[in-house]
Amino acid sequence: MRDITELNELQRKLEHVQGLREREMEAVIESMFDGLYVTDGQANTLRLNQGFERIMGITHEQCVGRNMADLVKEGVFSRSGTLAALETGTRASLTLTASTGKEALVTSNPIYDDEGNIIMVVTNVRDITELNELQRTLERIAGLQELYKTELQQMKLENSRNLVMTSVKMKELVNMVIRVAAVDSTVLIQGESGVGKDLIAEIIHSNSNRKEGPFIRVNCGAIPENLLESELFGYEAGAFTGASKTGKVGLFELARGGVLFLDEIGELPLNLQVKLLRALQDREISRVGGVHPIKVDSRIIAGTNRDLLEMIEKGQFRLDLFYRLNVIPINVPPLRERQEDIPVLMNYFLNVFNQKYQMRKRLDNSVYNCLVEYSWPGNVRELENLMERLVVTSINSIINIKDLPANIKTTAAVAQVGERLLPLKQAVENTERALLETAFTRYRSSYQVARVLQVNQSTVVRKAQKYGIKH
Repeated sequence: MRDITELNELQRKLEHVQGLREREMEAVIESMFDGLYVTDGQANTLRLNQGFERIMGITHEQCVGRNMADLVKEGVFSRSGTLAALETGTRASLTLTASTGKEALVTSNPIYDDEGNIIMVVTNVRDITELNELQRTLERIAGLQELYKTELQQMKLENSRNLVMTSVKMKELVNMVIRVAAVDSTVLIQGESGVGKDLIAEIIHSNSNRKEGPFIRVNCGAIPENLLESELFGYEAGAFTGASKTGKVGLFELARGGVLFLDEIGELPLNLQVKLLRALQDREISRVGGVHPIKVDSRIIAGTNRDLLEMIEKGQFRLDLFYRLNVIPINVPPLRERQEDIPVLMNYFLNVFNQKYQMRKRLDNSVYNCLVEYSWPGNVRELENLMERLVVTSINSIINIKDLPANIKTTAAVAQVGERLLPLKQAVENTERALLETAFTRYRSSYQVARVLQVNQSTVVRKAQKYGIKH
């Protein structure tokens, strides 16, 4: 005989404690905000909590006792983290959209026994709908911020002294230029002489992450060919006769951390095109007379008023260099294709030169009409030069048609008389006069004008004197 009263009492206390712990654990599981889903090692559902039902819109009765693979086949779940964890034997995470429309992050963890067998898979389900919506909201705000930043920059440019425009073409162009400025790609700016390619290059520099660095502009057509290489790439001490004893830093090195604008790139000799191509490809240069390569860190912007593709066909420009430069092409429209800008520019330059020379000149309406119809072969530069000339040379306070140069008056007369024919001699003289006046607005010397017009310099000087053209 043995008294087991005390033993039974201990067993009852143990069962009571175990019951309390089970109820406490049940309360903890059910009070979890996240969803909890538990299966055995064969993907048979053991239990799920209220959080899972709330997030997924699926009840305890639909799942408990059923295999996860069957539930996926029936479409109760679109996919399963449990099955993925059982397949790989490691933690699996995925996102899915519940029948409630909520977005959920599912994380399934396999539980192993001492022998390395999966005995259970515990899946945590978190409602990330609000988090995703917040992220999308932030992305929209970031997008709007970038848009407003671009618009603000464009408004600043429009109101600056450097950029005067009103046409849709130019506003679209500037908007694109500001976007291009944000990246560090090579840009090729193409457009007729006088359209403001250098201004576009300055806009790119001032709106880029290199705006604190230097902006260096070099006109490849204005530097003699025998000096251009040493100007661009520099030279070592004693590299050639007359070279500095200390050597010289080239423009590529001076533009470190900033922008190097190679204007009139079409004038670059073929031998230097090869060296420029190597600099663009390898991001390093060699000085004249040097043997050690020098790393360069400058953004290259090229500009030209020539048809590079035509030059390539004639063997005057390298195709591989063209592709290296033409990463982001920008075409600046000529003034005749954006006539809305002409009156705005006229008023702008009129005010500039009135202030400069302390005058109060005004334009007659007929002048506006005439200049809007003019073709402007020299573009904005020609218009600027003309307005300065009119302010300085006109006698009366109101500038009218008779104050305009002969070539522009001829244009106006032709527009007015329509089909009326001129005597051949007069027509030839008008054409010569107009051509020379246009050429002298674009080029500074009679030598350059003669080279472009393919005549002797003496011919240019003689005809300029004949027509009273100042140069």
